[in-house]
Amino acid sequence: METLAISAQVRELKEKKANKLRRQGNVPGIVYGNKKENKCIKINEADFKKVFSKAGESTLIDLSIDGKDIGKVVINDYQTDPVTDKVIHFDLYQVRMDKKIVAKVPIKFIGESPAVKNEGGVLIKSHDIFEIKCLPGDLIHDIEVDLSKLNNIDDIIRVKDLKISNEIEIISAPGVVVVTVAAPRTEKELEDLEEKVEENIEGIEGAEEKEEESEKDKESKDGKEEKKGESGKSGKEEEKK
Repeated sequence: METLAISAQVRELKEKKANKLRRQGNVPGIVYGNKKENKCIKINEADFKKVFSKAGESTLIDLSIDGKDIGKVVINDYQTDPVTDKVIHFDLYQVRMDKKIVAKVPIKFIGESPAVKNEGGVLIKSHDIFEIKCLPGDLIHDIEVDLSKLNNIDDIIRVKDLKISNEIEIISAPGVVVVTVAAPRTEKELEDLEEKVEENIEGIEGAEEKEEESEKDKESKDGKEEKKGESGKSGKEEEKK
């Protein structure tokens, strides 16, 4: 199991403003777990990005804070900016090597399905990540799913079919579908689908036309009422004279 390393610094009280830290090229975060005191820390953005791209949320990382070795951690959670997609905050969980932890592990699809290649089947992926439970030393970076096992239409790979160590528990029911191959759409199904799309477009266009007519009617009505008001006002002024 690959182990990565990263250095962090304690965030001082005057550095608690996260936006200022980010402008300085740092990512704010927190480290906790293993009955240790929670610590607010910061890590250089480039360093964090490099480690995060390799580690994900299921690889052990050797953490040091202000030059002092803290121990092994995993990235337990993180938040990203909705616009730039940059990591703006992270949680590191300090592990005990003799205590099981829960981690999120991505699915890695490999190979090619004969049912897709030879029969025109449609590959349907139901999951791209699973939670696993194991000792930190047994963590894996991803779970490989071999698509070459899908030989026929309607073939399915379930959780129980995944090849992983006996030391690792996938926190999902054995019968949960990971990936399957569906039959290709028939010409009639494609025609029906096109008709539905056309009907939806016509419905939208019709609704827009009705909305435009309604707005025109409203404008016309408002114009008549305005003229009527001006006419009444003019008549009253004439009476006063």
